Amino acid sequence: MDFMTILYAVLVLGALAVIFGLILAVAAKAFEVKVDPRLPQIQDCLAGANCGGCGYPGCGGCAEAILAGKAPVTACAPAGAEGAAKIAAIMGMEAPSGEKMVAHVLCNGGVNAKKNFEYRGVQDCLAATKVCGGSVLDCKYGCLGFGSCVAACQFDALHIGENGAAVVDKEKCTNCGACREACPRHLIVEVPYKQKVFVNCSNLDKGPAATKVCTNSCIGCGLCERTCKFDAIHVVNGVAVIDYSKCKNCTMCAKACPKGAIEPIPTAEEKEKFKAAQKAAAEKKAAAAKAAAEKKAAEDAKSAE
Repeated sequence: MDFMTILYAVLVLGALAVIFGLILAVAAKAFEVKVDPRLPQIQDCLAGANCGGCGYPGCGGCAEAILAGKAPVTACAPAGAEGAAKIAAIMGMEAPSGEKMVAHVLCNGGVNAKKNFEYRGVQDCLAATKVCGGSVLDCKYGCLGFGSCVAACQFDALHIGENGAAVVDKEKCTNCGACREACPRHLIVEVPYKQKVFVNCSNLDKGPAATKVCTNSCIGCGLCERTCKFDAIHVVNGVAVIDYSKCKNCTMCAKACPKGAIEPIPTAEEKEKFKAAQKAAAEKKAAAAKAAAEKKAAEDAKSAE
């Protein structure tokens, strides 16, 4: 093979490369998919965690949904109010207003809940529900404590507490919703960040049945409902439920609860003071009623003369 043959081969290959390069360039231009310049801007405002809490396939999918108007500017909870405001500005919309929301686990059973057997399988709540009809706990509404929610959280905001039930660190929680999706018993809800009072029970069984399976269970006695002055708590389907829009965080319902099912759980001293105050109020009311009755009797007797 002489030098000229090699040279011709190189020149032919070079010419082909140039031709195919030009064809690809023309094709790329002809079939170019134009990307809205706002898309990368919106994606930059998202948390970048690809947690899936928004319901879309990663932050890219969330950004596309927001741009298409299929998702609100607040779709990415981890981005927070600041991120939502930036996205709103990019979209030419007003920044949304509203208080911060976080996750909360409506169960405080854990070690206080009766177990039917010792589960030694895969440490996953969903897996545990597949064993013996999901009856690891006698309470069919309680937290299983195997940490599916903990594994789902990418922000280190959930842990299994000392009592064996999942607990949310609201300072780290971004309300992405991943833990809510992971909980097979749907015990995790979103609540206002400022909320301090919670009914940590989801047991819908009647009083005796609920107490039988968990010492911390709400028994639906209604003492909390009768104590609240703001109409913020009611017994619904056998369990107390708080209306967070009405709750003033006064903690009176927690002090009235005989089972310690409402957080913050009062100390023994707080309980005694509450009982003393309730007794004094009842005595004052009875005295006022007696005085009114005596006054009316005296007036009736005088008018009869």
